Amino acid sequence: MQFTLKMIPIAGAIALALAGSAHAQEQVVKIGHTGPLTGSNAFAGKDDENGVRLAVEELNAKKLTIGGKQIKFELQSEDDQCDPKAGVNAAQKLVDGGVKFVLGPYCSGVAIPASRIYNEAGVMMSTVGTNAKVTEGGYKNLFRIVASDSQIGSSMAVYAAKILKVKTVGVIDDRTAFGQGLAQEFIKEAKKSGLKVVGQEYTTDKATDFATILTNMKSKNADVIFFGGYAPQGAPMARQMKQLALKAKLLGGDTLCSPEMGKLGGDAVNDVVLCAQGGAILDKVADGPAFKAKYKKRFNQDADVYAASFYDQTMFIAQAMQKSNSVDPVKVGAEMYKTSHKGVAGTYSYDEKGNMKQAPVTVFTFKNGVPVALASY
Repeated sequence: MQFTLKMIPIAGAIALALAGSAHAQEQVVKIGHTGPLTGSNAFAGKDDENGVRLAVEELNAKKLTIGGKQIKFELQSEDDQCDPKAGVNAAQKLVDGGVKFVLGPYCSGVAIPASRIYNEAGVMMSTVGTNAKVTEGGYKNLFRIVASDSQIGSSMAVYAAKILKVKTVGVIDDRTAFGQGLAQEFIKEAKKSGLKVVGQEYTTDKATDFATILTNMKSKNADVIFFGGYAPQGAPMARQMKQLALKAKLLGGDTLCSPEMGKLGGDAVNDVVLCAQGGAILDKVADGPAFKAKYKKRFNQDADVYAASFYDQTMFIAQAMQKSNSVDPVKVGAEMYKTSHKGVAGTYSYDEKGNMKQAPVTVFTFKNGVPVALASY
């Protein structure tokens, strides 16, 4: 056949049609993240985001096909500032952007109001908010991907009674949903374990001066002080305990298990701070060291408290998409409720409320400013 110039537009049209057909076979699935990307807890929010990002990049490299279409995951991350109002705005922005799967929030005080927004929009939410109220709203497709306050708080009370063998405890909380919930669970289990609560004090999640509170605790001879709050307050609290020659240990939840405690608290945290974190000891689980290594290679920093949990849950969501052959959150969630996923930090399976059926808790202390695991329960 003789080739003519008239054929060029036809050939171009065919090429464009083929390209359009190929493009139609790719489907973008947006994965949302919300957490504190600014402010004193930004280190945690960025760490969580990195966990999701690492999973998204690995999933895209695998070129998954679901429902006959190649899936491309896109991450949309929003700063909720650990503030309820900002958190609701961030949630609405993700919903308006067509996001159907959200990892976060980090803070319980954000997770509780944001969960309503996501539920009404049919969005799946996977959070590390540990306050019991987070999963008591009756919402489907809401998953808590770590141990709850009741598990973490009670673990520290049992540890204080049976391992540290103390008799008296003082309790401080920062009045946030997280801090209050954690402190209440600690007090409940402490009393069951025969410990005497000799003092209860309150602060805020913006405070930096704890001298008056700690002086009161010292006068009451508390053997240990339990703090329901975050690392940016826990670290200066440990420093001020040292300045006041207060001999008590400082106990707390997962938020005090962060390397940020060592950065902000210096040698004041060493052998003084003990904390409980949901999950197993990464160095002692099969895939833990490899995850830590690839995280550091990708982001040029060490993984913090929940990077592995956010990574694992993102992978679980993708696994459920494949098994259900769908990217519909309803179908994906139904698959997640009836199956499980073996991740880096543990095995993920959920009850009807979205709580983990088995959530190991690890107790840490600090050596040379770095959290060191003592035992897992």
